[in-house]
Amino acid sequence: MTRRTLTTAAAALLAAGLLGGLTGCAKEGGADEARPAGAGAARGAPGGGPADGAVVLAQSDVAVAEVGPIEAAVAVTGDLRPIEEIAVRARLEGDLDAVLVREGDHVRSGQLLARFDDAEEASNHESAVADRAAAESELATAQWNAEQSAELFREGAISEQANRAAQQQLAAARARLAAAEARVRAAAEALRDTRVEAPTTGVIAARTAEPGEHVARGAALFSLVRNDQLELAASVPARDAGTIRPGQPVRFVADGQAMEGRVARVSPTVNPATRAVTVYLQVPNPDGRLKGYTFATGRIIGRTIPDAVLVPSAAVRQAGGDTNPIVFRIAGDRLERVEVRVGVTDDQKGIAQIAEGIAPGDRVVVGNVGAIGAGAKVQIVGEGASSTPAAK
Repeated sequence: MTRRTLTTAAAALLAAGLLGGLTGCAKEGGADEARPAGAGAARGAPGGGPADGAVVLAQSDVAVAEVGPIEAAVAVTGDLRPIEEIAVRARLEGDLDAVLVREGDHVRSGQLLARFDDAEEASNHESAVADRAAAESELATAQWNAEQSAELFREGAISEQANRAAQQQLAAARARLAAAEARVRAAAEALRDTRVEAPTTGVIAARTAEPGEHVARGAALFSLVRNDQLELAASVPARDAGTIRPGQPVRFVADGQAMEGRVARVSPTVNPATRAVTVYLQVPNPDGRLKGYTFATGRIIGRTIPDAVLVPSAAVRQAGGDTNPIVFRIAGDRLERVEVRVGVTDDQKGIAQIAEGIAPGDRVVVGNVGAIGAGAKVQIVGEGASSTPAAK
């Protein structure tokens, strides 16, 4: 085969190869054109359902606005102190003959608590009584002399000087009797001071003396508390103190017990450091069931609103930049952002009065359920098709 023949054969083979390639490309292009429109999008679409993009809430995240009573109250906390706590002290110096009570004993007013050795005081009292008797006798004699002298002076039997001397002796006798009576009162008081008596009815909280002990004047012998009334001194913000008046009721919880008291006094000044006002509250404790300095929480009741629209306090939110608080209300299957006006709040019960913006029966979102916004679709876990918000 010549060289020209080989070249012609190679060219034929090359042409056949190019023709086969073009034929294959045409077949692939035809297949793509025959594919239905949108088939690729269907394969790549996510396999979700009607809840795609919805806010999913538990039933505990939803509450219904209801009508009910709410109390406008100011919360207070503190220790319930005895209404009186008295230090019983020695009023003289001496030795104790007897100590008759111990810690925890209930005593009544005037009951004998302790007794001093009273030998010296009794002797002084007897001496003062004797001096008073002598002064009374001298006064009687001076009185008779003065009367006789005055009669004789009128008859001219004695001089004016003698009459004046008799009158002066009478005045001196009266002064000596007054001094003797003062000594008797002082001696009697010292004798009484040898008997230590309870100044009021209460309970002995502490005893600091023992029989036979020598006690100085003014030394503490007992601590006596009166706990039939307990008092709490509470600090109230100045903005709330203007609504508090003596006599207002107070509900307390102390040591697991619920009880009622009243406002006894309100301080007339504001503490410049804390900007608070001290309010004194009293609680009856006739049977002594509460001990002094028991911690208590209470609420000073101002007024009661009987038919307020109530929602949980957690449903009320304060978004940044908003002047009014907001509530997310469930309307159908969507969330609505509603500005509300909040009235009275009861922190103890966790409820708030909605004065404007929410009606009874409205369903609202409570608690921290993540980022939510107005217009978002909502789905409540556990509600069936027949009980969806739209069906309701």
